[in-house]
Parts: sequence; structure tokens; C-alpha cells
Amino acid sequence: MKTLDQLLSEGVRGRRVLLRADLNVPFKDGEISDDGRIRTVLPTINALREAGAAVIVMSHLGRPKGKPDPALSLRPVAERLGALLGTPVSFENPSGEVSLLENLRFDPRETSKDDAERAEFAGELVALADVYVDDAFGAVHRKHASVYDVAFRRPAYAGYLVVREVEVLKRLTENPEHPYVVVLGGSKVSDKLAVIEALLTKADKLLIGGGMCFTFFKAQGKQIGSSLLQEEMVETCAELLARAGDRIVLPVDVVAADKFAAEAETRVVQEVPEGWLGLDIGPESVRLFASKLDGAKTVFWNGPMGVFEIEPFAAGTLGVAEAITKVDGFTVVGGGDSAAAVRALGIDDGAFGHISTGGGASLEYLEGKVLPGLSALEK
Repeated sequence: MKTLDQLLSEGVRGRRVLLRADLNVPFKDGEISDDGRIRTVLPTINALREAGAAVIVMSHLGRPKGKPDPALSLRPVAERLGALLGTPVSFENPSGEVSLLENLRFDPRETSKDDAERAEFAGELVALADVYVDDAFGAVHRKHASVYDVAFRRPAYAGYLVVREVEVLKRLTENPEHPYVVVLGGSKVSDKLAVIEALLTKADKLLIGGGMCFTFFKAQGKQIGSSLLQEEMVETCAELLARAGDRIVLPVDVVAADKFAAEAETRVVQEVPEGWLGLDIGPESVRLFASKLDGAKTVFWNGPMGVFEIEPFAAGTLGVAEAITKVDGFTVVGGGDSAAAVRALGIDDGAFGHISTGGGASLEYLEGKVLPGLSALEK
């Protein structure tokens, strides 16, 4: 890939740069609740500004289904971006030093499966600029007009964030330092099956928590009550356990509740009683996972250990996260809910080697899939 540093060495003064960013930030009560994704693109924007370029930023927000939705307008993001940059950001109208276009997904051609429709939209986007820079790692696994098609219509470069993410993922896949421990959580085994398959050949231990652990428990013949279950994945889990041996480590206790609520009655159990549901890994499991992390040289974590958004079920995720911060090795948080958990639980971002901005993109890279946005930059 050509990189932003190469573009800067070529010179961009007086040129218009179309920058794909991932500004898909969460909102709460109409306000941006976490501006982490805006902050990650600031170094690339500032480097281009300081080199004399006019920067036209574009992004998506949410899933507006190809039509304008005022609730998903990027106008508040433009205001926050301007505040963080310390300079006004013009909105919709690509003029001035920095501007931000309206939500790309308001146009159905952005996400169209029809190559001609995407190409038409890409043509309209690149008409605004001379050069294209992609710094939206969280979107590189999407074959969308602003991620894929535009890169074939202008000189294309990878921004600082994309370069860093790829460096980290290569370190996790090509020559990881051992012991290499992977921590996987989240709700569904099916979402993580491909990455489990891929990492079983590379990692020394796979620690599995979150809602997905109950499908593994079912495969072991344990009682799981009303806990989350993917019945169609039970046999697959049994096969994985048979193949992996002691490399897959499951929780030894869980926090069960009589209902899905903050005020629920809870108890720590080894098997979940009928009518109850498991919503977090238990304290013994946290200690077990911490012992497996002790001495690791490489750690990749993706997915919370429980329903961390509800206080009684946050201890498992917090405990495992704190254990990872104590690892004297290279630690990576794989974006998505894991990154959200780190911030929500008040853990210092700097305590990890790298916090990815792309949960889905990170997983697909680790699975060995071709990511359209990266393949376009490598053309």
C-alpha cells in the first residue's frame, strides 16, 4: 500500500484530498457519547492540513437504509470534529480547510451490490478531489463505493490509522511471540467460529467467555438453564473441544440471574439452574483466565465476558481486562464491544498495546479473508 507519508513527501499543498474516515460514533439522548473514533482520525487530518491540503472528510453513521434520516445526520459529528481540531468544519458543502460530507449511507448506491451503481456514486465522490486517503479501518471489510470503488479512480493512500492497524494484525498472524493467548467473548459462537478455527493453529490458549460459552457448556452436557444457546452450533463446539484439547479454556463458574435486569436476584454457580440465565463469568473463572494470561507475550481480546453494560454483570469483563493490562507483552483489544467496554469501565486506553477501531474488520483479517478496502489500496 502507498501510505500517507509517501503522499506528504510528494506534496499536497493546494490539493484537495478526499478522506474516508470511520466517524460512526454512538449517540445517547441526542449527544455523542463516545468520540473515540473521531479522535483516531485527527493525526491524519492534521498532517494533511499542516501540509497545505484541503481535506474533504466522508463517513457513514448507523444504518439509514439508503435514505436520509435526520437522526443519523453527521452534523453533530462535524461540530465535534471542529471542536477537536480547533478550526471550523464546513458541513455538506466541501469548501474551506476541512469539510465533512453528509452521511454516505443516505445514498443507496454507497452500499449497493450492483457494481455500476457503486461506480456511479464513486465517480461523484472523486469529482470533489485530486487524491484519496483511506483511514477508515472499521469499514475496510465492506465493498462500498467510498471504501472500494473510489480507490480505483484517484491516487490512493492508506492513512496513519489503517497503516497501524495492518501492522498490528500482521504481528498477530504472521509471527506472534509465544505464549500467545486469545480471549474471545460476545454472544454467538457462529460470529467467532471462523476466527476460532484460524487461531487454533496459532494460539497457545483460547479463553472463551461471554454468551458464547453456554453453547460450549451444552456440548459438554452441562445444565445452562435459559442462558443464550445456539442449538445448531452444539455439535461444532463439541468437535472444537475434541480437537483443541486443553488449548480451549472455558469458565468454571458463572453469574446467573433469575431475570435479565439490574435488580435481578443473582448467584454464582457452576451450572445454571432451570429458569435462570448466565450473564457473566464468575470470580473463579476470572482467576483462571488471569492465570492463563500470566506470562503471555501476545494477547488478542475480542468480546466482553458478560453483559458489562449492567453493573451486576460487569465484573467478569473488568477482571479479565485488568488481567490483560498486567501482561508484560503485546496486548491488542479487538475493537467493537471490547473497546466500548474498556472505555465504559474506566480502564486507561494506554494500558493496552493497541485498541483496534474495527471489530468486524479485525476479525475478518485474522480469519484470513480478503478485505476489499485493503485490496483496493494494494491495487
